[in-house]
Amino acid sequence: MNETSSLQSQAYHTIKELILSKSLESGVLYSETKLAMELGISRTPLREALQCLSQDGYITIMPSRGFQIRSHKETMTESIEARCAIEGFCIHLFASCEDEARRQTLLDDMKESLNRQKAALTSKRFPESFTEEDHQFHMILVHFARNNEFNHLFQRLLYTIHLTTSGALTITGRAETTYEEHAQVYQLLINGDTDQAYHTLIRHLMMPLKMNLI
Repeated sequence: MNETSSLQSQAYHTIKELILSKSLESGVLYSETKLAMELGISRTPLREALQCLSQDGYITIMPSRGFQIRSHKETMTESIEARCAIEGFCIHLFASCEDEARRQTLLDDMKESLNRQKAALTSKRFPESFTEEDHQFHMILVHFARNNEFNHLFQRLLYTIHLTTSGALTITGRAETTYEEHAQVYQLLINGDTDQAYHTLIRHLMMPLKMNLI
């Protein structure tokens, strides 16, 4: 990786973290020149980083003026909807998969994840430990598709997934409910009721929107 690419990557992740931590606010017009000076880089790698952030839906570039942060709620909503599309498809893929060994591997991995989640509920590292296991459970399902584009998109969404999970876990009892919902999806797949598993998963993923957590 050349120096420009490295600076672009650093700028991308730095600005993304500033956006997700709400250090940069939506509705404010930000100057490329000023931000480049604050980050200590030239405008070229910054402009490339901003183009990537625009493509990923985090900002709106205003030609010759600067850029604005998109609504935090809008970004989070679209991330959740993307997860529903990907993970929901994975449920349907499981239903049509004729490779019993592959299906069983998914179920075994889910069971092990559920065991770790249950242990994380009483861990000294809670809620961080449970958040990590929550992410792993969903990644197991995404990896079942063996689709590199799904994997890359899910990795890109991890920042917003982490914020969504952290917000939900501030509610007393939500971690336990999350574990139970994961267990329900697993049991429905075991029972072969993939339609119900799909609907249960979608309700689970959409919960932050319905409870106005973002």
